[in-house]
Amino acid sequence: MKFNDIIMFSLSNLMHRGLRSWLTIFGIVIGIAAVVSIISLGTGARQVISSQLGGLGADIITISPGFERAFGFGGPGGERQRATTTKTQNLTIRDVLAIKTVPGVKVVDAIVSGRADISYLAQTSSVSVQGVDPLAWKEMTTSELDSGRYLDPGDGNVIVIGNGIANGMFKQSLTLNTLISIEGKPFKIVGILKSSGGFGGGDNTIYMPISSARTILDNIVANQFSSIQVKVTDSNSVNQTSNSIEQRLLVLRNVNENTKDFSVSSSQTFQSAISSVMNTMELLLTGIAAISLFVGAIGIANTMFMSVMERTKQIGVLKALGTTNFEIMKLYLMESAIMGLIGGLMGIFLGFIASGIISDLGVNIIGVGGRGGSVGSITVITPELVLFSVGFSVLIGALSGLLPARRAAHLQPVEALGYE
Repeated sequence: MKFNDIIMFSLSNLMHRGLRSWLTIFGIVIGIAAVVSIISLGTGARQVISSQLGGLGADIITISPGFERAFGFGGPGGERQRATTTKTQNLTIRDVLAIKTVPGVKVVDAIVSGRADISYLAQTSSVSVQGVDPLAWKEMTTSELDSGRYLDPGDGNVIVIGNGIANGMFKQSLTLNTLISIEGKPFKIVGILKSSGGFGGGDNTIYMPISSARTILDNIVANQFSSIQVKVTDSNSVNQTSNSIEQRLLVLRNVNENTKDFSVSSSQTFQSAISSVMNTMELLLTGIAAISLFVGAIGIANTMFMSVMERTKQIGVLKALGTTNFEIMKLYLMESAIMGLIGGLMGIFLGFIASGIISDLGVNIIGVGGRGGSVGSITVITPELVLFSVGFSVLIGALSGLLPARRAAHLQPVEALGYE
């Protein structure tokens, strides 16, 4: 029996069973659609996170006051350690000077930050304020200007504001050279930043010289800082420089791993932690999708077993005409593989639709990617994913039909012809 004949014979049998075939195929459709949606969401989310964390600067290290041993992260040998936290803002100028002497450090920016009330045209809102060293911040920031300029040395009561504050906080948009009141003091806008995409950016942050920030922020002790940011000379040496900074501060502050009161982190650290969480979530969700595929495979096997029983006499006729056992097996395997193929193609199409809906929900409703951000979708369907889904669905179909095909192939012609 020729291969084309096997295909035509299998398609004819599938169409003859009609609704039963489609109900069986539908189980594969759901499973493949779930797999495509979950994997595309995971791939897209990774790209979004990589893009947004890239906005934090791959060569930027942040030193923060306080230290917390998070369960499951860090710790020698991955041990789970007791959580201890210190929240006091105790980074001082001594820490800044010590960090500047660490090899690989290019620029250091000591920052004070907090929240302050901003007023404009009888409207008041609370915003995040960062006081920075203008020269260091200009070299370290990854935020681009939409209009105006960055802060300059010698600036006084001038500010650079995020795009969210300029265009979304007040009824009337803020423009360059506009005077606004922050904690009752007038400040002039000299720069407006482009939208950052919402993750790790400064869309709702005001930047000003550190000397001005100290006059409006409460609970900021003289000569102490909320955080310290470091730009390294080589982004490939971020981890090495982070370790060097940590060791230098441990000695300077006379603390050890168990008593240290500061933390050192970078975008690479965040990305590694988030990737670990996402791997676990993807594994869990893919396992759930695999259950629906397993149910679909059982449906195909059940349909094929019923087909063997219904077509026993037909199998006897085929064997009486000289059809070999191997050809009988190929007939049944082809039927089940075709059901897997049709289910896979329909599942991929449904997965495309589901991925589009998920992307719209993420971008337009939840806000992932940000208004005006560079991220347009949080789901990504690659050609490799499509090929994998098609191949996997065909494989599931063929394996599901293997036992029924073997049963059909081993029927004795005489018994099959006499079957009622």
